[in-house]
This record gives sequence, structure tokens and C-alpha cells, in this order.
Amino acid sequence: MGINREMYEQINLELRAKQVTLVAVSKTKPVADIEALYALGQRAFGENYVQELVDKQALLPADIDWHFIGHLQTNKVKYIAPFVHLIHGVDSFKLLKEIDKQAARHNRVINCLLQIHIASEETKFGMDENELKDAMAQLDSFPNVKVCGLMGMASFSDDESKVRGEFKILRDLLNESAISHQPSAILSMGMSGDYKIAIEEGSTMVRIGSLLFGARVYQ
Repeated sequence: MGINREMYEQINLELRAKQVTLVAVSKTKPVADIEALYALGQRAFGENYVQELVDKQALLPADIDWHFIGHLQTNKVKYIAPFVHLIHGVDSFKLLKEIDKQAARHNRVINCLLQIHIASEETKFGMDENELKDAMAQLDSFPNVKVCGLMGMASFSDDESKVRGEFKILRDLLNESAISHQPSAILSMGMSGDYKIAIEEGSTMVRIGSLLFGARVYQ
């Protein structure tokens, strides 16, 4: 148990040189492990269970940027709306509308990424190209939401060309969208097993967990 300090420092150095943001995926990991990475300078942490995120946020330093990276149900948005830094998986118009509503209640603008389905697995969530266009056309209706970029997960595959091709699809969708005109548009793709490929294909934000914390522990 505990963090892999050597691996963290190696990855962090690599990503800083390429101006890629590291989100340390701390889901199912104890507060002590997050504190250990925090002490090394890490500030962006990703969680995918709402209750776990709420509990950890209350116990940890206020300057942590909390990223919600899981599938977010509309009835759970209200619990993270007061503090969440970035919601990665906005995969429906309905969810976008609820985030805007809850952000307004807290007098803030919540940063979001639209999740695009690029993998061959049906189990992965995300909008298709037409849904993305529809959402983009209606963003002015949501003054308390800022869509900062796109997020996607490639297929779980050893076929590098397949994974690379899926990342290219996401990059091209971002470049073709109005979001690309933002000076700091985010392309969130790449995890422990494929982040190097993702960076080669233009990722500006990677979500890494097991390389930093070890394998996940499920209750």
C-alpha cells in the first residue's frame, strides 16, 4: 500500500515537460495516500464516487482541485456543486442542464468536459458526434457552465493502432469544435495503460491512478 513516489516523480517530470496536466486518480484510496502525494506538490485529484469525494474533500486541504471523473447521475450533482473543480464526464444534455442549475444555486460557474464515446465497448458512456453538435449549439443556454474541452476513453485493448485511432477521433472532434478557440482548451484522454499514446495524439490532461497508488481496492 501507499504511493509509488519514484513513479510519481518520473511521470510528473515527463508531463510537466510536455505541459500536460496530471490528474491523480485517488478513487478507493485512503486519505493518507492523497496527503502523501499532496506533500510532493500534487494538487489535482480525481474521484468517481460522489459520496467518497464529498467525504475526502471535507478532510483534505482546501487548495486541492477535485476532478469528478466517473459517470455522474443528475441527482448527485448537488453534492459536489459547491466545490468541484472540473467535471469530466458530461455525457448528456440532461446532465449539462442540471450542472448549470446547481452551479447557479451556489453562484459559481462549473468547469466541464463533454464526454465523447470513442471506444468500441458499449459499456463506456459518452455522446456521439451529433449529440456533441447539439450540445455545442445550446451552450449559451447554460451561463453557469463552462465547457472547457472534451474527454474520452479508448478501448481496453493491446492493439496500439486501435487505441491511437480512437484518440485521433477525439482530437479531431475538439479541433473541429468551437471549444478549440479557447486558449487553454482541454483534451482529457489517457490513463495508466495508454497515457503515452494519448499524449502523442494531443492529450493535454491524463488521468493516472494505478501507476501512482497501486491497484484499486474495492470494498
